[in-house]
Amino acid sequence: MANALQQLADTGVAVWLDDLSRARIKSGELAGMVKHGGVVGITTNPTIFAKAIGSGSGYEDQVHDLALRGTAVGETVRLLTAWDVRAACDVLRPTASRTGGRDGRVSIEVDPRIAQDAARTAAEARGLWWLVDRPNLFIKIPATLEGLPAITETLAAGISVNVTLIFSVERYRAVLDAFLNGLEQRLANGGSLEGLESVASFFVSRIDVEVDRRLDAITGEGSAEAARLRGKTAIANAQLAYEVYEDALASPRWRELQAKGGRMQRLLWASTGVKDKAYDDTRYVVDLAAPDTVNTMPAATLDAVADHGRPRGNAIKGTYEAARSTFHDLQQVGIDFEDVVNGLEEQGLASFAKSWDELIASVTSQLEKAGAEVMPAGSVKPISADHQTHEAAPASAAPRQTTGSPSSMR
Repeated sequence: MANALQQLADTGVAVWLDDLSRARIKSGELAGMVKHGGVVGITTNPTIFAKAIGSGSGYEDQVHDLALRGTAVGETVRLLTAWDVRAACDVLRPTASRTGGRDGRVSIEVDPRIAQDAARTAAEARGLWWLVDRPNLFIKIPATLEGLPAITETLAAGISVNVTLIFSVERYRAVLDAFLNGLEQRLANGGSLEGLESVASFFVSRIDVEVDRRLDAITGEGSAEAARLRGKTAIANAQLAYEVYEDALASPRWRELQAKGGRMQRLLWASTGVKDKAYDDTRYVVDLAAPDTVNTMPAATLDAVADHGRPRGNAIKGTYEAARSTFHDLQQVGIDFEDVVNGLEEQGLASFAKSWDELIASVTSQLEKAGAEVMPAGSVKPISADHQTHEAAPASAAPRQTTGSPSSMR
């Protein structure tokens, strides 16, 4: 493990990879990153899967088998993504065992198009938990106001949750409350808190992108102050979220749950790839290192940290007053932060919904390429006898096994 990554681990930072693909699994690359590269968890989202499955690499046999069965497009998408996540869970199973289930987690997201419907979201969470069938799974649920009850319901059912698309401290407080409600409801229903985990994915770099854009638009008397504030908002926002986490950790409400076996929801820093080349490409990792946090990084950021990152221990300690000062100064120059985060949540949901539609289109194309006929509503007419020229194999929901590939069997 690179020295910088080890230093992060020593500080209490869990290093996760924000990426997954069939090729990364089958090549053994993922196993290598876990064994030697310090990776102890994985996050995915619709955009990641749209890119991975859109490439077609490694998915051909399974798509062909599903086309033979006439599996509907939506179900095909879920079977393809569930296999990848299940296989990754198996790769990370030793990590999960070593950490008591705290790490070694892999996330799969509910359909982002239903993020405003709590009942459907909770139902999909239960379905995905059943489909992947691994104890080290996280179900990702967007932190929309309408979706907060789904977070509580899912945790109360004993399903571990990654709450995603959090942009503000105010929404994070609501997410923490939903988490605590979920644990309390589970206990009230006679359930156990053993093995139940959660992370709150707090988005970072997108904050600076949007606030910097607004600062750059300021002209005249306030332009110098606006320039000084560039690149300060995202880290200050995350620092204040960690202050809320520390307060919750010391609260009587949490202490009571902890005494009954609860484990606190950790903050996970997401969107940590630097978008502005004027900034150091490791800043959203080293500047947010703190005990009991998770940092999920795209591969390029992970490589950058391993190569030239310079962690300095707990970087958040003692930053809260300066962070509050940053927000005061932003308000003084006319930045409406509530408008910023509301817009980013809308954009994030729209982006994931678009990626989901692209994923559907990609799978549709691949099923048709395999010889199936896809109906307008997404149902699939199986491959006809004329198209069955593919290598003979049983029609199954699982990819055919090759030497060294992870087993999809339980």
